[in-house]
Amino acid sequence: MDLHIKNMVSYRCKLVVKSELEKLGVPYTNINLGEVEIPEDISREFKDLLNFNLKKSGLALIEDKKSILIEKIKNIIIDLVHYSDSKLRINLSDYLSQKLNYDYTYLANLFSENQGNTIEHFFLNHKIERVKELLVYDELNISEIADKLHYSSVAHLSNQFKKMTGLTPSDYKHLRVKIRKPIEKV
Repeated sequence: MDLHIKNMVSYRCKLVVKSELEKLGVPYTNINLGEVEIPEDISREFKDLLNFNLKKSGLALIEDKKSILIEKIKNIIIDLVHYSDSKLRINLSDYLSQKLNYDYTYLANLFSENQGNTIEHFFLNHKIERVKELLVYDELNISEIADKLHYSSVAHLSNQFKKMTGLTPSDYKHLRVKIRKPIEKV
């Protein structure tokens, strides 16, 4: 049985879910972003208790198919932008269609209807937040950041960053207070 969890977007979230499952004595076989595999069905009572405990950490069980699919789209994008260094060999729309076995038009329409913005906008917002994070860490220069996030050039990254934040990457780097959003709020 799979449990689907909303806002489970980081390894820290995985630790919270693992801890809550262990507290309730619910065995699991695998924990991924947004999803937990458990070997057997659990009662509605256990699901409600788990959901109650997860909500304390900003997480929640989700059970309707459309919400699960939207959460899967988000988690694939978050994983691509924040946790993977590999470059997509195909465009994002084809990648999502292949991963989820749905036509991209259906995925895009479902996402837009429920989230109020497009998949592409969600993807770009996460890329910009990742750029901000890397700028704050100050371990990579802008050229290395552009390469890491698979921008075609530094100019492309800089133009997109300025368009979405109103600042150049250099201006952002020199701000005294760096404005960033948690992954689950992007």
